[in-house]
Amino acid sequence: MTALATPPSPLMSVDEFLAWPGDGIGTIFDLVDGRIRAQEVPSDACGTIHSNVASTVANHLRNKSLRSRAIIHGGIRPNLRADWNYRIPDIVVTCTPNEQGMRDVPNPKLIIELLSPTNKTDTWDNVRNYVTLPSVEEIVLIETTRAEASILRRSAEGQWPKNPLDIDRAGPIPLASIALEITMADVYWGTHVAGRIG
Repeated sequence: MTALATPPSPLMSVDEFLAWPGDGIGTIFDLVDGRIRAQEVPSDACGTIHSNVASTVANHLRNKSLRSRAIIHGGIRPNLRADWNYRIPDIVVTCTPNEQGMRDVPNPKLIIELLSPTNKTDTWDNVRNYVTLPSVEEIVLIETTRAEASILRRSAEGQWPKNPLDIDRAGPIPLASIALEITMADVYWGTHVAGRIG
């Protein structure tokens, strides 16, 4: 069966969205208040950074024997209008074991998003939805065109900061939720941004 190029209706519930076969060419979509929103095609640099960060996080979790796992493009169902919203962040860490048939990432602990000049508005909109989930401890946004990152970390009292912690090119990026510091060199290895670190 050929996948549909357009959704079956202007408004979709999360259940309808998850049943929809997509556009047939692998585009990643978010569901935003019942409407689908296509994610941009990643640049070469973005794809390299994604691979660098995901492998660094996954290797850390495995080498430290932490009962956590990293998921690329895992599905997140926020608590805000949960029947009409579904997001696909770049990397998600959870400590809940995988089970057959899972679609949503259970109990996401750490969410990492990659920022490009054209996706910032959509990504920050996603962040406002991620903070509605009580399991989320930390959200990290990594720039793809320059060596910078922003971190939002929930306090011990359960509060989110008014403003993110900004990390410049000197780094490193501290992921307190999984006890890992990622150097800027590891993040941007193999990209044009690497030459601007230090």
